[in-house]
Amino acid sequence: MSRNGQAIWMLQTKRADFSAIAERYHISPVTARIIRNREVIGEQEIERYLYGTKEELYDPHLLKDMDSAVEILREKIQTGMRIRIVGDYDIDGICSTYLLYQGLLRCGAKVDYQIPERIRDGYGINESIIRQASKEEIDTIITCDNGIAAFEQIGIARELGMTVLITDHHEVPQREDGEELLPPANAIVNPKQRSCHYPFAGICGGVVAYKLVQVLYEKFGVPRKEWEEMLEFAAIATVGDVMCLQDENRILVRWGLKQIAKTQSIGLRKLVEVCGLDIRALSAYHIGFVVGPCLNASGRLQTAKLALELLLCKEENTAIQIAEKLRELNEERKTMTQQGTEEALRQVEEQYKDDSVLVIFLPDCHESVAGIIAGRVREAWNRPTFVLTRGEGCIKGSGRSIEAYHMYREMCGVQELFLKFGGHPMAAGFSMEECYVEEFRRRLNEQATLTPQDFIPKIWIDVAMPLEYITENLIEELKLLEPFGQGNEKPQFAQKNLHIRSVRVLGKNHNAVKLALVTENGLAMDGMLFADGDRFLEELGEQRQMDVVYYPDINEYNGRRELQIVIREYKLHL
Repeated sequence: MSRNGQAIWMLQTKRADFSAIAERYHISPVTARIIRNREVIGEQEIERYLYGTKEELYDPHLLKDMDSAVEILREKIQTGMRIRIVGDYDIDGICSTYLLYQGLLRCGAKVDYQIPERIRDGYGINESIIRQASKEEIDTIITCDNGIAAFEQIGIARELGMTVLITDHHEVPQREDGEELLPPANAIVNPKQRSCHYPFAGICGGVVAYKLVQVLYEKFGVPRKEWEEMLEFAAIATVGDVMCLQDENRILVRWGLKQIAKTQSIGLRKLVEVCGLDIRALSAYHIGFVVGPCLNASGRLQTAKLALELLLCKEENTAIQIAEKLRELNEERKTMTQQGTEEALRQVEEQYKDDSVLVIFLPDCHESVAGIIAGRVREAWNRPTFVLTRGEGCIKGSGRSIEAYHMYREMCGVQELFLKFGGHPMAAGFSMEECYVEEFRRRLNEQATLTPQDFIPKIWIDVAMPLEYITENLIEELKLLEPFGQGNEKPQFAQKNLHIRSVRVLGKNHNAVKLALVTENGLAMDGMLFADGDRFLEELGEQRQMDVVYYPDINEYNGRRELQIVIREYKLHL
């Protein structure tokens, strides 16, 4: 039996001269094989993957409208015009706003910012924000992590005499004939535009903002060192927005994590401390699952301005107070998420388990956790999932997808049902009238071309590697492959026919299992499984043989270092 039920274990079989690659780059054939599995091919790409430097980041001038956007900003700064940044309430929006605000301030701009309230305003720039800006005699609006779909809103801003610059990374809306529908802004910096020739379109809003600051600093003669020191926030945005850690993103995050270790941001430092982490040893995992959710929690449950206030904070005691508040909000968010997930899974089991696309209506759920719940259900059922809640005056929805289902494209097929919508292949958000909920569910399922095969989760194994191959040197070498995350997943190894000598359940919540394992060749090694220990013991019964998918690790305890494996998946021999 497997933890993933009917999941299929698949061995990667991509071919290359692994010995030659290993010799060329002074790595093991095992590591060479993993690199090939990540579709990194060719000497230049392998070199960049293993040892990419900040100098290899792409030229920001290649982004369409970048130069004209910065020229407009230069003129506005020099003539003393008021500029307002309009961000978004998630981690990407928070970091984007921070980067633009700090960058514009440094260049002498009269600048402030506005971040929409999730419940009151919804996603992105809206008419009330625009009219308020006009009332306050704002000359120029610059969006970040939003704006590409705000056709009407930008039109209003232009009619009111404002200059509008869009920086975004979301998909560009299209007409029925496939033509791009671009807002009437003065400049649009978004790598997803067809006419943009930037080499890598998979960057987040924070990176687009970071690139703009780079060009702005060039224009104003700000030392390059100051721009490089801001890299940490582009990295946090990239990980927090679950962007693919490939190509340029990989370099950004690797060097951004190094920058975090010596950050000058008092707020970021205090948040890391409050989370119980060592800032000198942060990984992409810590950003994605510990620090990032705390920043996100402010926008989910209160106001994202609180997280931005933390990042801008210059006073230590105030930073500690805000950091603690963000941690508490995240704990509250976790509880709400757990309750909502349980209800969503119950609905699927009782009503929708035969649907290809899951549309779950949770009217009383806090709309801020709908996306997280959708992700949890997607993981459990391996189907594209939308979770809908009652918002102010309409239904709000968030979706999370699987590889076989391009969520944004499928939503374009029913776009007349939405008040607003936007997103990516793997995630999306929208608002609609409640009367369309059932039609939305029906039409998405009618137009879906998914097959039963698409719903079977696949666990991809990089190398079928006997435990005898594990050494401290190999474990150290595997760190060259970091940072791990979306698009650069942590390697998975497999071993069959392990004998279970003993089992011990650990932790006050019984959420860890320590297994003493022995290979067919007689090698003994411990394995750690992080799962419901009581349920595992029940499942194990009298069985004493298992196959595992694992990652090698070192257990350090009382000054002793011992090799062990962390078990990701398992199959017990019946």
